[in-house]
Amino acid sequence: MGNLQSIFGQRPDVHIHHGDCNQIMLEKVLPRVRYQDYRRGLCLLDPYGLHLNWDVIRTVGEMGTIDMFLNFPIADMNRTVFWRNPEGVDEADIARMTAFWGDESWRTVVYESVPTLFGPEEQKTDNETVAEAFRERLRKVAKFSNVPEPIPMRNTTGAIVYYLFFASPKPVAQNIVTDIFNKYRNRGAS
Repeated sequence: MGNLQSIFGQRPDVHIHHGDCNQIMLEKVLPRVRYQDYRRGLCLLDPYGLHLNWDVIRTVGEMGTIDMFLNFPIADMNRTVFWRNPEGVDEADIARMTAFWGDESWRTVVYESVPTLFGPEEQKTDNETVAEAFRERLRKVAKFSNVPEPIPMRNTTGAIVYYLFFASPKPVAQNIVTDIFNKYRNRGAS
């Protein structure tokens, strides 16, 4: 943070906040971008793992004044929560996932009941299913009217590390971002 402070700290139009991003976004940042004040904003949410709360995402969507990019941390979700045997997942990780998703509906997205010889079993769905469900959640619950298909972001071995989502109240913004996403969509895929 010291480097950021040294680069931008003297500008009167730049505000650097220290603390929990969830609290700071809701209490200090988002109230400055209100429709009644004729303000618009661009927000990049790049959580470290599952440390972003749904309240921030939902508030941004309901405001109708902010275009949002969100790094959806699917690799962290798979590593800490979306296990093939969900009974072994730590309760704190489940709570973080629920806070990120906004409720426990993520469970019915991530695990589906599959018939077997011994009766139905819970089976983990794929990353694309989870990403599409979150996309629908951005539309229907957070009230973003324009949410194009996210772009998978891959590591050097081609594994998806996160999905980059864009959500906006404006269709023109979606059109621009969709063109950019489509240009890079399959980069790094095997």
